[in-house]
Amino acid sequence: MYSEIASNSAQVIIALIPIIGIAIGGIILFFYLLWAHHETKLRIRMGTYNKSEFSLSTFSLLGGILLVGIGTILTILFALIDGLSYLLLGGLIPLVIGIGLLVFYKVNPDFKQK
Repeated sequence: MYSEIASNSAQVIIALIPIIGIAIGGIILFFYLLWAHHETKLRIRMGTYNKSEFSLSTFSLLGGILLVGIGTILTILFALIDGLSYLLLGGLIPLVIGIGLLVFYKVNPDFKQK
């Protein structure tokens, strides 16, 4: 009887961990966005706001390289562990997104002008 209570308690705790993680992540994201908003307002007031701080070309190149590397390793690992199954999508999705970012980096005409 005691093992059933411990098992049920453990299941509840295990079910709560992702919920708490998502809630804490949401709170952190909210306060980050709030801080960034206040920083942008202050920079506009001070006259030091520069809209071109984010470099899309650098982001697409770095994100593409990282996602292709991670997706390749995960695809190989999942193929070795389970063969051809739905588990393989865990590696193929980042691989395809990374390839898409690298193609975007090469094809975008705005990057060639710079």
